Amino acid sequence: MPSRTVVVRTTAGRVAGERADGLTVFRGVPYAAPPVGPLRFSSPRPPEPWQGVRDATAFAAPSLQGDYLPDSSEDSLYANVWTPDVAGRLPVLVYIHGGGWMLGAGSEPDYDGARTAVHGRMVVVNFNYRLGVFGWGLHEDLTDPSTGSCANWGLQDQVALVRWVRDNAAAFGGDPDNITVSGTSAGGSSTWQLALLPELRDIIKRIIPISVKHVWEPASSTTPRESRGVYRYLARRFGTTVPGLRGVPATELRDAFDEVYAGSPTERFVQGAREYRGPIVDGRWMRGYDHALPTPRIPMMPIYCRTEGSFFTTGPGYPYPGPHPADDAGLRAAVREVLDKGAVKVTDEQVDDCVAHYRRASEEEGLPRDPVSVWTQVWGDGLFRYQIVRLAERHARERDPAASPQYLMEFAHPLRPPYAGTTPHEAVAKFLFGTFALPVNAPDYGDGPLERRISDTLIDLVASFARGGTPSSEHAPAWPVFSPDRPTVMVLGGERVARVGTVSAQPHLTYWDRAGWVPRP
Repeated sequence: MPSRTVVVRTTAGRVAGERADGLTVFRGVPYAAPPVGPLRFSSPRPPEPWQGVRDATAFAAPSLQGDYLPDSSEDSLYANVWTPDVAGRLPVLVYIHGGGWMLGAGSEPDYDGARTAVHGRMVVVNFNYRLGVFGWGLHEDLTDPSTGSCANWGLQDQVALVRWVRDNAAAFGGDPDNITVSGTSAGGSSTWQLALLPELRDIIKRIIPISVKHVWEPASSTTPRESRGVYRYLARRFGTTVPGLRGVPATELRDAFDEVYAGSPTERFVQGAREYRGPIVDGRWMRGYDHALPTPRIPMMPIYCRTEGSFFTTGPGYPYPGPHPADDAGLRAAVREVLDKGAVKVTDEQVDDCVAHYRRASEEEGLPRDPVSVWTQVWGDGLFRYQIVRLAERHARERDPAASPQYLMEFAHPLRPPYAGTTPHEAVAKFLFGTFALPVNAPDYGDGPLERRISDTLIDLVASFARGGTPSSEHAPAWPVFSPDRPTVMVLGGERVARVGTVSAQPHLTYWDRAGWVPRP
């Protein structure tokens, strides 16, 4: 069926998208002014209004980053919208891409919203936000005179996007009073933090945080003092002042910032942001780390992968180049590398204690105890699964389930080699968007009737939740509100498709309760 042009009016002007096969897509729609020149390190400004009709059939450039995505640019604050019906009033799902706060884009094929929008009968929105040195830092010499803000410009971009969606949802057939925000990894972290901001409390109705990298220092954040030092260092390097960094060529500034954090965290002159350079506690956009703040007071549907760490340890060379541990000495060295990501000093005793605990726990659970499997579990639990589960438990204890129900999911669909039957970090997005079948994904994720059924079930659960109800699907059993003391976790994946169970590998998590390595919520 040939496509046809559809024109809608946004708050800044008219845009033309393409409609085909029951879906209209708008790509590269500005939600903020380009943050370039004097607007580098400034709070996002509204887009400049335009006359006539703006073409919205091509994606905009990804936000400036390294080599992961080509043709990236500082001029990147654009949104993409998939809608079944521009005349409707459908629930809106906003998705925030991950990438460790330093790479990624809404235009990546994995996040194509077509299948989600059509099957779930929702308006799906994704977008770009500032990354790396341009998005996640703090220095008072960069204070925006209009807003008084001097930090976390990427998070500010996300706030601007949510407000833009509220103001423009109706133009795309969405309900401005029914916005659900979701995201994976760093995007899941942002989902959580946006839900805590008072100014968005009446806009974001519910959240779906996926494989969240909850922020804590020194693993995924640094102190304001150290961030100030990094920007002063960059200014000295380029022979300018901190405000003068606005005039440094963008790629040179990006490369210099990345060099500060390159290599092993034990060999840098900075102690924080040992694995990721995420948001910094600035008292405004980030009031505190997730473990130290109340959980969001809205309905939530947290999702984690059964073996989060396999993305990092058993994939084909990225992001861990190898070699993989093959014996006890190799395992201890690999576990030390993981622990170095979250602590300034790691002792031999801590490494041995972690390895011993994980081996005992795996034996109790009947799980593999080989070096790669143990290392994988340590990585995924320490940096991801532990805080996800413990925050879910805390929310269940402290929040009224009538006002803030929480539905916890363990995504457990096994992948093919090299993931060897595991369920890695970033697996959920392929099924949420139905992109498991892309040629680049199908060899790992599969592309058969079972995979399609699992994708349909996940979209059903998300769409029913986005409509304000209990997550439900004809392919899944009834899903109770999460309670840590009984089987209430939706386990999605495998031949059974969906069942209600409990958090897997729970004995492993008890190590982190006493280790003093990752903050306990």
